[in-house]
Amino acid sequence: MEFELSEEHRLIKDTARRIAREVVAPRAKELDETGEYPHDIFAAFKQAGLLGMAIPEEMGGTGNGILPICLAIEEVAKYECGAGLMLVLTGLPNRPIVLGGTKEQQQKWLPGAATGELKSSFCLTEPDHGSDAANLETRATRDGDDYLLSGNKVYISGGTVADFLTVFARTGGPGAKGISAFVVDAKSPGITIDRTDDKMGVRSVPTAHFSFSDVRVPRENLLGGEEGQGFNTAMLTLNSMRPTVGARGVGLAEGAAAYALEWARERRAFGSAVIDFEAIQFMFADMAIQIEAARNLVYKAAWLVDQGKYTREYAHHLAIAKAYATEVANRVASDALQVLGAQGYMKDHPLERHFRDARQLMIVEGTSQVQRVVISRAMVDRTLVYG
Repeated sequence: MEFELSEEHRLIKDTARRIAREVVAPRAKELDETGEYPHDIFAAFKQAGLLGMAIPEEMGGTGNGILPICLAIEEVAKYECGAGLMLVLTGLPNRPIVLGGTKEQQQKWLPGAATGELKSSFCLTEPDHGSDAANLETRATRDGDDYLLSGNKVYISGGTVADFLTVFARTGGPGAKGISAFVVDAKSPGITIDRTDDKMGVRSVPTAHFSFSDVRVPRENLLGGEEGQGFNTAMLTLNSMRPTVGARGVGLAEGAAAYALEWARERRAFGSAVIDFEAIQFMFADMAIQIEAARNLVYKAAWLVDQGKYTREYAHHLAIAKAYATEVANRVASDALQVLGAQGYMKDHPLERHFRDARQLMIVEGTSQVQRVVISRAMVDRTLVYG
């Protein structure tokens, strides 16, 4: 069992740390206030070659894997959680093509995504179907050699800047077996962005609401060339990307704890530095315990994915990492803010932003409750056994 990062991993981590400090950190407050997509940060990721890590080399990517993405996300999320989401989006919309696409589809879409020439978004959630994705209502109906796509998708991260969309739609009867996946040109006639959300946090990456009205999609854009494969592809994609959401939580927690610690070193109360009080020291000790546990869970989960272990029998490991790391982010952000007291509540400091951003993480890509369903089922089914 090896706990040391490889030289390649350390290089990726150091590169991301440099971008985080030089490009992301100076813009974090402004991005939160304006809610504008940071094209300059994307350009920095592109220049550093960080956009193709979730895409195998034979498909035009760099093929580094999910663990390296997590390392990069962890670094940038210390300063701005949306920057971490940008790196998640280099994997999430593209993984269905990696996992379920034909060779022709992989060569058509993935090289451009890996180099940053193309941006993409993952379209699964609907107005009436979030966690209940097996019952989605968006429909794709055969029309000659094409499909006509109609329906609505909501909360689509990065949708306003996407060049193509990975869209899940019903092509058959009810339930999971009736769902297929398509790659759709985001500029196709019939696609409308109805609105973007005024979000509580993670404001730098807009989320969009899409309407599809008889959007003509060529049959060759049906992922895998077969109907009914979409739901399984979506679940495998979400499984394999769960460590990256956990990495956003780990990075956010580290950033919040580090900021509060430096403040506590400088701030004086009752004749001493705040950090000298045992009550405060114990708060930081608890933060460290939780961060270290979360990081190890996330790294293990990412390693599992890179070993190809992200199918149902391994899903509980990925769920544990995602649930714990994102909940740690919320607890640490809250405690770090508490250390600063009234100052932490003010926008003069980044902790109120960390507090708001952290709350998203327990909802996206499977709520904490959904993760617990996965974990408890594994225990009931004796996939996860302690006795």
